[in-house]
Amino acid sequence: MRRRLVITVCLREPGTATLPVRRGESARSVDAAAIAEALRRLVDERALDAYVSIREACAGGCGREGPNVSVTIHAVPPPGKKPDHVAIGWKTYVYTLATLDCLETIVEENIEAPD
Repeated sequence: MRRRLVITVCLREPGTATLPVRRGESARSVDAAAIAEALRRLVDERALDAYVSIREACAGGCGREGPNVSVTIHAVPPPGKKPDHVAIGWKTYVYTLATLDCLETIVEENIEAPD
């Protein structure tokens, strides 16, 4: 079952992470602004804008250099109903972005509910 994601990227945190945007691409150094833009492009390319929003705000981890990303996971509302703001799950990528195989993983590992 598909879920609704709110991905938060803190643009105030300095630092970069080195990783590919998509699986199979070359790794590159990205700061918070580049991460937010890359995630927006991925969402647009996959036509996931009804399920994924990217926002710029505190993502946690202000004690060390970022960039940092967090995800709140929400249920998709029934047809005709407005989405609520009650998270059913949460995942953080504070200090761990560079360990991912690519940025695309953030959307992929959170958009579908596990069986």
